[in-house]
Amino acid sequence: MNLSSRYDHRSLEPDWMERWRRERVFEVRPRPGQPRFVVVIPPPNVTGSLHVGHALDNILQDIFVRWRRMSGDVTLWVPGMDHAGIATQTVMERELAKEGKTRFDLGREAFIQRVWDWKERYAERIRVQLRRLGASCDWSHERFTLDKGFSRAVRTAFLRLHADGLIYRGEYIINWCPRCETALSDLEVEHKTVRGKLYWLKYPFRDGGGTIIVATTRPETMLGDTAVAVHPEDERYRERIGSTLVLPLMNREIPIIADAAVDPEFGSGAVKVTPGHDPTDFEIGRRHGLPVITVMNTRGVMNEQAGPYQGLDRYEARKRVVADLQAQGLIDRIEDYRHAVGHCYRCDTPVEPMVSPQWFVRMQPLAEKAVQVFHRDGAPRFIPANWGEVYLNWLTNIRDWCVSRQIWWGHPIPAWHCRTCGTVLVSDEAPKTCSCGGADLAPDPDVLDTWFSSSLWPFGVFGWPDETEDLAYFYPTTLLVTGFDIIFFWVARMVMMGLYFTESVPFREVYIHGLVRDEKGRKMSKTRGNVIDPMDVVDDLGADALRLTFARLAAPGMDIPFSLPQVRGYRTFLNKLWNAARFVLMQFDDGETAAPWPEFEPDPFDRWLKSRFAGACRRVRRLLGEYAVNEAAR
Repeated sequence: MNLSSRYDHRSLEPDWMERWRRERVFEVRPRPGQPRFVVVIPPPNVTGSLHVGHALDNILQDIFVRWRRMSGDVTLWVPGMDHAGIATQTVMERELAKEGKTRFDLGREAFIQRVWDWKERYAERIRVQLRRLGASCDWSHERFTLDKGFSRAVRTAFLRLHADGLIYRGEYIINWCPRCETALSDLEVEHKTVRGKLYWLKYPFRDGGGTIIVATTRPETMLGDTAVAVHPEDERYRERIGSTLVLPLMNREIPIIADAAVDPEFGSGAVKVTPGHDPTDFEIGRRHGLPVITVMNTRGVMNEQAGPYQGLDRYEARKRVVADLQAQGLIDRIEDYRHAVGHCYRCDTPVEPMVSPQWFVRMQPLAEKAVQVFHRDGAPRFIPANWGEVYLNWLTNIRDWCVSRQIWWGHPIPAWHCRTCGTVLVSDEAPKTCSCGGADLAPDPDVLDTWFSSSLWPFGVFGWPDETEDLAYFYPTTLLVTGFDIIFFWVARMVMMGLYFTESVPFREVYIHGLVRDEKGRKMSKTRGNVIDPMDVVDDLGADALRLTFARLAAPGMDIPFSLPQVRGYRTFLNKLWNAARFVLMQFDDGETAAPWPEFEPDPFDRWLKSRFAGACRRVRRLLGEYAVNEAAR
């Protein structure tokens, strides 16, 4: 009853957090026959601290979870973390660089052990941060995408997909990051508009009858050209189809071919074909039986196929190639040109399309099932609904998924290569011999894409592939709360894997929130200096103030303009609530208890207050049911 004169979050919030932890008030077990509400956390990467986007996502989840728990449902919020293969390995390699070392100095086993030690420290930091935000997770259900049980789920999924012909290994053109030295899926490439040059190059005809001009933004890749292509209906070049050119600098003869993939409006209408370094050219090459020449190594350095340019970095080779072509009079012109260039989503290095043997998942059969269920049942339901159309469009135009990564931290691919005959054996356990009789078997050096393991998250957290009590009761889950930026990375893949392995859509509804931006609507970045650390806000103004701010701003699907003055305003509002409660409690003598409602017949003013209260409750319940968190907060 003796409340202080001011609301002090620094003394109150830690006490509540400790009490919740000590008394395990959020732990829950299956109660068959009872209504349930289940949420699995989008697992944060175990690479450091939670950012302001994590804070928004987890505060929204906690609002729905606490509401449904208060409504009497058996309510479970499953916490956990993602091993985040490329991101975590990149961070650890930076740490090693401070010591003047690389992962190769440690070796694979020692490097992985060091990452595990690092993970244990940072995992505890994330747990503490979630508790400080007030997250009412059931920590007895915590999972990690590389823990023993989840690793078994990942192996089981890979083996089943492979046995069913949905995972295959083959040479294909993929996105390659020369910095991380690993393949990337199409979704892991961020396309940025950059200022570059458009080079108009002259390719001489073998018979001496002049030249044909091609335009390119990457002249260094011409060293791997195996044809020049024109559109079959382009009158300018129809008589030249089948002619032979001499590739400048390499003195290799290449043909002029016709292919409908050529855009006659780009450049001169004639394009160089480099199957080893361009996805469109790779497909053209396959249709026409062209050789594939790769002129770079995995670090973006020109290799022996590049002739005199071997050993040069790709950008240094570009300068040399352009200079040599100019010296031979084989450049028509060079123009300033703005175009989209793919960058690695982790280290921001420009990616290099490269032909490489990789593991792929055949996506079309999986996507067709998800599309069928969405049309038939409307599952999962997206809030706002327009994101369902975006999800459906991606499923309808899906490509095979490259799931192998050339890094050390992650789930090893359960495959072995026979050094005797070259056969690749897929098995849960290391085989002793190959079918050829050879016993020299090497484990596949690659690991699986992080998104492969996280696609199993909604059922892997409950013990799948075992038929556990938790899986039977808590799965499928009720609600997924996430940002629109990972609908393709994660949401769609979880749906496809859930349908394939469990015959169920893994969540009934998907609430999509926007991105947190600064008060001017700009994306937060360290470069702009507008990044806000949510833990600093909690320290200074309290978790309740931060939670109320996000609740008030969180219109479904809309980006959130966020600033510290907003939080300070809600901190003042919380102090008003505190003082109102303090005023009421001051009306009672020591030891006297305030009943929720008087036991005597209330007067008209009391009835009016009760009516207003009941009306507010009804409106809040209705608005939360409609996912209108901002209106419920208002």
